[in-house]
Amino acid sequence: MEKCKARLDSIYNGSAVDGKGLRCVVFFTGCNMRCGFCHNPETWTEKGREITLEEVVNKIRRYKSYIKNGGVTLSGGEPFLQADFCKELIKALHSENIGVIIETNGLICDKDLIELCDGVRLDIKNQDREVDSRVYKFLDVCQSLDKWVTMTNVLVPTLNDIADRLDTLKEIRKKYPCVKEFKFLAFRKLCESKYERLNLPFPYQKYEEGSKADLDKAYAYMNN
Repeated sequence: MEKCKARLDSIYNGSAVDGKGLRCVVFFTGCNMRCGFCHNPETWTEKGREITLEEVVNKIRRYKSYIKNGGVTLSGGEPFLQADFCKELIKALHSENIGVIIETNGLICDKDLIELCDGVRLDIKNQDREVDSRVYKFLDVCQSLDKWVTMTNVLVPTLNDIADRLDTLKEIRKKYPCVKEFKFLAFRKLCESKYERLNLPFPYQKYEEGSKADLDKAYAYMNN
């Protein structure tokens, strides 16, 4: 166990927005995208710290009583960039009776990792581009494994709350029964200070934050 290592940004305990129940979130460094609304740009440019599997498991074990009705979420960055470590971590946490889900952009399809996890939070990136074809291949594997998928989408007013972008989401949800949940996430600018610290431009500065009314309107369209 001590020979298996990964590079992490941080481990956060007590999240109520990264899956069901209270969760411990493991943030991996490294990402294969540069989304203009990203709340964790530090995972693009900073290497984080190298940590062993044993260290991660021991830390999460201390939180076990708090996350007994939730579990662990592997996030980032992009966890699938460090798939081998994720596989070993899931096995170790399962031996502790701790469930694990993965947050991903769906561009890397590792069938073994998908099969090991207890569910996937797949964030569909359609803000300023068409949905990447690799996402459909990822969903094909999830469907073949009957893996529970929660599909999320960061809703940016005037950018991807328009009919054709929403229609794409409707089509995905209809095509893949493994998508059991769908959630819009309102665009927020809480991350601006991170971009300033990293001396990076914030690409979505010109867009308004999403409101409850924006979410309600988008949900109504999706459910029509």
